[in-house]
Amino acid sequence: MNNGLPEIRTSLPGPEAQKILDLDHRLVSPSYGRDYPMVAKRGSGMMVEDVDGNIFLDFSAGIASVSTGHCHPDVVRAIQKQAETLIHMSGTDFYYPLLTQVAEKITSITPGDFPKRVYFANSGTEGIEAAMKLARFHTRRHRFIAFLGCFHGRTFGSLSLTASKAVQRNGFGPLLSGVSHVPYPNPYRCANRHPSGDCDCSGVEAIKKLFKTSVPPEEVAAVVVEPIQGEGGYVVPPQGFLPELRELTQRYGILLIVDEIQSGMGRTGRMWACQHSGVAPDILVTAKGIASGLPLGLTVARADIMNWPPGAHASTFGGNPVACAAALETIRLLEEKYIANADKVGKYILDRLQSWPGKHPNVGNVRGKGLMIGIELVKDPASREPHPQMRQKVIQRAFELGVLVLGCGESTIRLMPPLVVEQFQADFALDVLERVIEETSK
Repeated sequence: MNNGLPEIRTSLPGPEAQKILDLDHRLVSPSYGRDYPMVAKRGSGMMVEDVDGNIFLDFSAGIASVSTGHCHPDVVRAIQKQAETLIHMSGTDFYYPLLTQVAEKITSITPGDFPKRVYFANSGTEGIEAAMKLARFHTRRHRFIAFLGCFHGRTFGSLSLTASKAVQRNGFGPLLSGVSHVPYPNPYRCANRHPSGDCDCSGVEAIKKLFKTSVPPEEVAAVVVEPIQGEGGYVVPPQGFLPELRELTQRYGILLIVDEIQSGMGRTGRMWACQHSGVAPDILVTAKGIASGLPLGLTVARADIMNWPPGAHASTFGGNPVACAAALETIRLLEEKYIANADKVGKYILDRLQSWPGKHPNVGNVRGKGLMIGIELVKDPASREPHPQMRQKVIQRAFELGVLVLGCGESTIRLMPPLVVEQFQADFALDVLERVIEETSK
């Protein structure tokens, strides 16, 4: 599509987009939060075309979902072939080869040298729900510990874990009881930050304090953690955080559930973000990028943990044959070349960004791994007070210039392009963002 760079041909929104927007505002739930009026028509690789023929460079990837780019031809062929053969059989009641093939593949590439089993869902939030139910069933304990800033989904169980934004919980209580939240270690906002960038604000110490004061560890079924916080701000914790957390959970017989919904499938330059720390969780949940945009979520657990009986938990559409076909082709492409590309281009982007905090007073911090990168905007570098108003202006103006980015946390811009992104496209996006940050800061 085009030359791999944006081309804006109309005012935004254009006339055809405005027609859709007017209809959408009357008919679609207002709970969807859209940062800008982009009405997509088709996509190819890194590019998305809207209904008026404007072409955008996509650094959002459908919220990190189209890992192999929009409509990758190999994934499209796999989908077409499967749709011509068998569109649906419910894995709840029937067997089919693709379900087993995905299970065989995913158990071979997830961390941990032990037997595993897989539960199939349609999304990340469903995968978390399954993990929570499984943890309670296996341990016969009822409590969970999660982290402030985390996002694990919006259904009642997963929402009880989520602590990213108050609006996501407001009006829906009471939620699941027995969930405690502790601070997630954030080197940029730690009062005891070392020159190395690490900090002493360990969530592990906060959990130990909980155990001493209010939460008996023998009642805790699982600790649920993102190896890199997503919705909470693309926060990369200190290197020792996950290993310390793993040791603590093992000490008390508590399961460790790692949410790789946004960070997994090669996004950080490894198949799984927890691999950067050498940690093998008891349960791993993945979704988003696993099927290049088709709905699929997987809960992968140690086989001795996933020991619930038939009928205990199931899904009509989870593991749909077409989604499974897309997943197998996606994994092949990721392993063949795109994880390596995420690592290479991600390092290039981070290298370019390193000078921004010193050069632009409103850029407080840049951080990330692979193509999971955050740019945190602040009102001034001394106070580090978040600047959400500026963040929204930057996102809107970048859209007007043809670059699609989204926010996370209170005032962070997240860069999460498809893993097919090329260096010249990264340069274009960074040039636009730097220009807009300079304009907006005046």
